[in-house]
Amino acid sequence: MKFIIARNALQKELAFVQGVVERKNTIPVLANILIESTSDETLRISGTDLDVTIRCEVIAESIAQKGAICVQARKLFDIARLLPNAPVSFRKEQNDWVTVECGQAKFKLPGISKETFPDLPAFKATPFSIAAASLKRIIEQTIFSITSEEGRYVLAGAKFELNANGAKVVTTDGHRLSLISAKDALTQTGSESLDALIPRKTLAELSKLATGFEGQISMGADDNHVYFQIGTRLLISRLLSGQFPNYEMVLPKENDRTAIFNTSELNNALKRVSLMADERSHAITLLLGNEEALIASQNPEDGEAKENVTTDYAGEETKIGFNAQYLQEFLNVVGTETVSFLFKDGNSQAEFRPVSATEAISLRYICMPMRCD
Repeated sequence: MKFIIARNALQKELAFVQGVVERKNTIPVLANILIESTSDETLRISGTDLDVTIRCEVIAESIAQKGAICVQARKLFDIARLLPNAPVSFRKEQNDWVTVECGQAKFKLPGISKETFPDLPAFKATPFSIAAASLKRIIEQTIFSITSEEGRYVLAGAKFELNANGAKVVTTDGHRLSLISAKDALTQTGSESLDALIPRKTLAELSKLATGFEGQISMGADDNHVYFQIGTRLLISRLLSGQFPNYEMVLPKENDRTAIFNTSELNNALKRVSLMADERSHAITLLLGNEEALIASQNPEDGEAKENVTTDYAGEETKIGFNAQYLQEFLNVVGTETVSFLFKDGNSQAEFRPVSATEAISLRYICMPMRCD
């Protein structure tokens, strides 16, 4: 195989593809990417860890000899980042070695045979579509609630429910829950529905692919995989298996008290007060009073902190304990000037929502309180 490609085009596609390639892998072949010609002027670059696959199509400046090469993903990406802005030529040598030249720079990289590279899942139909900016926002506002505990496999991703009524995306770690509802953001061709558990890594890579992309992202799924078409790029992911918890059961239905906070003011106060919180529990207390809330934390070793923030709450004084990190992660991504805090008492699950006049995508964030001493 022999071809020439623009340095910027090469670097851009490698940045996406090498993201799914694990640096430390028990299967050495998975440290490589596959570059193959699909037409007289088009190259396909693919990388996989067997769970997530990214495939990019890119136009070459010239393809003198069609074929395929497999080279180490991370090393090629590191080289591409430092090359001058000039055409990059690739030539496959004997024993699958690859020569890379750009300007006065020349590299020889060990390669592997295409036959040893794993077969990639076949592309299926994508009957749903959503604006890239909307999907990126949905991911950002839910991914932080996915559990980081390895043993809780069924909670290690997001539950996507897509049908004629719109889209719902749910994530939880058992202590808090993020729920996105998007009625008008989704476009559907046909009458299919989709109910799938999508892993965290897939969502993180999908968010990168959606960044800066201004078109629609198409998606679909079969029994084992979910497919996302982002322009000339395709992401394929293995689905998580198992029964996701019945999240409807934990959604609060009797939270009849509401307090409105300025998002930035509340977030900054939490950052300061949480400096004195216990390093493991991140526990703070929120004492709601007439038009004011007192945020406090204490640590026997370091001391204590208190700060008042304004709110329009005018009900009975209530004290609620929270993990400060859980609240901050929500406030960091909510994207509105003010947020509403809905609660029943100091012992029941509380709810946070963005305050917005018109919103096609609605967010509910449920957080379990902590015991107040």
